[in-house]
Amino acid sequence: MRKDQAENLRRKINRQPRKKARTLAVVSGKGGVGKSNISSNMAIILAEHGFNVLVVDLDIGMGNVNLLLGGSATKTMGDFLYNQEPLSEIVELGPGGVSFIAGGNGFQEAVELDETTVDRLFYGFKRMQEIYDIIIFDMGAGAGPWMLRLSLAADEVIVITTPEATSIMDAYSMMKLIHRVRADASLLIICNRSDSDKQGKETFERLKKAMETFLQKEIHLLGVLPEDKHMRKAVLANRPVYMEFPRAPVSVGLKKMALSLINGSSQEKPVHMKESFMTRLQKLFYSR
Repeated sequence: MRKDQAENLRRKINRQPRKKARTLAVVSGKGGVGKSNISSNMAIILAEHGFNVLVVDLDIGMGNVNLLLGGSATKTMGDFLYNQEPLSEIVELGPGGVSFIAGGNGFQEAVELDETTVDRLFYGFKRMQEIYDIIIFDMGAGAGPWMLRLSLAADEVIVITTPEATSIMDAYSMMKLIHRVRADASLLIICNRSDSDKQGKETFERLKKAMETFLQKEIHLLGVLPEDKHMRKAVLANRPVYMEFPRAPVSVGLKKMALSLINGSSQEKPVHMKESFMTRLQKLFYSR
């Protein structure tokens, strides 16, 4: 990130608080289902529609959100964890005005956070929530306890699956874990890499039936994304597919889902949160 961009970003972060961000956690039961691509591109679409968006890569040590957003990062979550950098100092500016915090590469994830680091994390996200309209947590597959808690505090949890049987089972296991910790979590499903819209909806129905039968939990379909060669081309070019190929089938699907989130049409019934993101975050971190 250029020096002038960094200065402008710091200035934005340090201005007067004005709102409480909507928080979204994007999760999956396994890696390789397209989670980071979906997080990054939806952030760009939301920014295009006037929202101030932050993406937080929680795949510590193997993060790739910065690559999907077009380049390397000067600072990462590793600087927060090991070098005591404030969260506000590791925010980078990506394409389309999207801000992001990189997960970083080449270091081990901290097994658990000490009390001081938890305090710094809590303060940092309290500040971030006052600055941004939407914060997207891109949770790494096999995430550690503190990353899971951070994701579980989000207003809505978006679960990514594919039509493969193993992916469906892993998505169900992840939702079961989420439900055990937070039964009131709002769960939205995206079926990625579907051969057809019908296949994607059938995949969702399998998950819906299992959740209702065994957990008495209602879930909702956010959308179906097709298998699309344009996605691979964009990844190889280190460009978001929505910016590189805005008319590609996968880009059209991503935009439809992002607008569904904005307009509230992704759910049959609106979710009324009894607690705020920061209240849930405080309970998940400080009550243990």
